[in-house]
This record gives sequence, structure tokens and C-alpha cells, in this order.
Amino acid sequence: MLFRNLIPVDSKSKSVPSVTVDIRVENGIITEMSDSIEPKKDEEVFDGKGAFVSPGWMDMHVHLREPGLEHKETIETGCAAAAAGGFTAVACMPNTIPAIHTRDVVEYIVNKAKRLPVDVYPIGCVSKERKGESLAEMGDMKDGGAVAFSDDGDPVYNAKLMRTALDYASMLDVPVINHEEDLDLSRPGHMNEGRVSSRLGLEGTPGIAEEVMIARDILLAELTGGHVHVAHISTRRGVELVRDAKKRGINVTTEVCPHHFDLTDEEIERSGFDTNYKMHPPLRTEDDVEAMIEGLADGTIDAICTDHAPHSIEEKEVEFIYAPNGILGLQTAWSVVVCRLLDTKRMPLADVLERLIDAPRRILRLTIPQLKKGEQANFTIFNTDEKWTYTTKNNKSRSRNSPYLNAELKGRAVGICNKGQWVFNQ
Repeated sequence: MLFRNLIPVDSKSKSVPSVTVDIRVENGIITEMSDSIEPKKDEEVFDGKGAFVSPGWMDMHVHLREPGLEHKETIETGCAAAAAGGFTAVACMPNTIPAIHTRDVVEYIVNKAKRLPVDVYPIGCVSKERKGESLAEMGDMKDGGAVAFSDDGDPVYNAKLMRTALDYASMLDVPVINHEEDLDLSRPGHMNEGRVSSRLGLEGTPGIAEEVMIARDILLAELTGGHVHVAHISTRRGVELVRDAKKRGINVTTEVCPHHFDLTDEEIERSGFDTNYKMHPPLRTEDDVEAMIEGLADGTIDAICTDHAPHSIEEKEVEFIYAPNGILGLQTAWSVVVCRLLDTKRMPLADVLERLIDAPRRILRLTIPQLKKGEQANFTIFNTDEKWTYTTKNNKSRSRNSPYLNAELKGRAVGICNKGQWVFNQ
């Protein structure tokens, strides 16, 4: 297949090239790249018309729900949403039924995803059944294909267990990803604790509940030398803790979701308690949103992820306090990035791509794809100016719990090429 008239960019692009490139892919390999390639007889041709092309993006924090919760999402539908959002790779969290706490579940996911155009990397549990009581078989799961360990959905609450997990993960050279939440401080919060929650009469989750656990894990990483990765960071103080730890040489990384650098707790009031604004960590304040952008811009926050969390209509269409936490994110992430980071000139394109391409794979010890002749064809074609509306018709997920549903957005993933497959985002 021949891809024509594309602008090549990556995390090292100091400026946007003024010329386009043609790319020929044969049997999943980039066999030719130049400013002009003539099509072969009967060769399929895609004209990018000046769209960008970069190495494939990765989302290191998604919930595919399979096995056990297929009414919300499946590996296939989740990967379809990922492809539509421009992602050629995802790492899936272990809060499934059964949990990803044994090698057989890891291998089930790996095998189920083999034929799909999106690379799927399972994240195994830290503890057996995610109960936080005893360590899961981390080494065996890594041998089966697990790339990190987490009890996401719940924190590794026991400090001794977390210390042991970091020791083992260090020997395996993988990170421990923790959902940073002090449950005694946070529950039964339904939104951010602050002026808005007080005005609405809802019990809130304070930022300190996240920050206390971040501080604990930084100290444990310092003690063990293990790599702790802070999941879905959301508070200014949390970013400051990570920034300080990095300056001290502690092995800590972190990620942020687009909704946490775009939306605030005010949206819950404005929307009349729309449960599609309910997530965990909760939407915080405008100051916290600004801190997320600052952290991305200065490199404190390593990666952009979505925490894509599908829930069925029946689960979300209830009173706010009874609704589960979580929203979809795969298909709308790029538009939020364009709006909040590129259009505002808070970050250059190369730095944004570093957070989407290089950093997630570097954190998970995965090979970073290269856009050059002889390499596997693993790339994303995208633009920054197309206006489009996210609707139930173009939504690829099995669920539809998104605050961006029916919103006009700007910037879109055109398609992905990976594993010898081309997925065009129509």
C-alpha cells in the first residue's frame, strides 16, 4: 500500500517540515520513503493531503473490561476505539473478572489481541485477586507478557506489600503503577472536595487523599530503588511532589488524562449532575488543571493517557452518587490535546508527541517505533484542524459514557497502520 502527501513528524522534530513524504508499506514493512513514489499497478493508494504522520501513539492506561465485563467493552471494541483515536498500542489494566493476576489471563489477552491492528500489553495485578493481601506471581506473569503491575481501580494500600512489590518489580525491571488514593481520606467522596461540592451538598474527595499516597510511594521507591509510576495524577501538590522527587533522582514517573487538563469540578454543576463528569480521581479545580499543563510542559508529567473506562448506559444513567466512576477517552484524547496544548501554544507538537509515543513505551520498556525504511510500519496519520462531532454513530466503544459526546471537536486521527493493517477513521 502507498501512503502519499504526508508531513513526517516525531518527538525530535525541531520544526514542522515544509515538504511531504510518500511511504510504501509491503507485508507490514516500510519498504520505501521519498518525496515522490509512483504507484504500482493495482496498488492501493491513500492520499493524506498534507496530514501529519508520526510513529504510532500509545495509551498506557486503558480498561478493556475483558474478560468478565464484556457488556461494557471487549478487547476488540476497545481496540477499535483506540485505532479511531490514533493509538497503535494500549496497555490494559487488570480490574477484570477474573482479575489479571495469573499468567493464563495475561496470555488470554495477548492471544485475543494478536489479530487486531492495535498492540495490546496486559498489566498484571500486584496482589492476588486485587485484594491487597498477598503478592501475585509477578515473574510468571511477566514471562506471559505482562509489562507492568498494578491493582488499578484500587490502590496498593498496604505499605509493606507495596515495598515488596517494588523490590520484586525492580528485579524484573518493570514499573509498579499505583492508583494513588488514601481510602480513609477519600471515601465516600463523589467529586472533588471544595467550594463546588459544598455548594452542591455532595461528599467530596480531597486532593490530600491522592497526595498522601504519592508521598508514601515516592519514599518507598527511594528506599527500594524500584520504579513507581503514579497513575492519572490530578492535583497541583501531587505534581509538585513528583517534580521534587525527580530532582532528587528517585525513580518515579507519572501520567495525566486529557480530562484532567481540560475539565473542572464546575462541570458537574453546569451539567446538572451529568454522571459522565464523574470519574476517579475526580475533576479538580482550574488551578489543578493549570498545574497539569505546567507539569506536561516542563516534563514533570511523562505521558498522556486516557484511563478509558467504559460503563454501560444502565450503570451511568442513575443518580450521581450511585454512578460508577469513569469515562471513555480514546477517541477524543487528541482533540483535547489540540485544544488545550497546541492551539494555546503551551507545548510544541514535538513535545506532545514525546508524551504520546516515546514516554509510554520508555516507561514500560517497550521498543519505540521508527518512521523509516526497513522498519515495521507502525504509524499514526493525524491532523490538527479538522472539525468533527463525536456521536454515537462514530463511537467505536461498546459504551458511550463520555462528556464529549455530541460536542464539536477540532483535530482528528485520520488512521493508523500497524501489523500490516490499515485502519481509516471514516
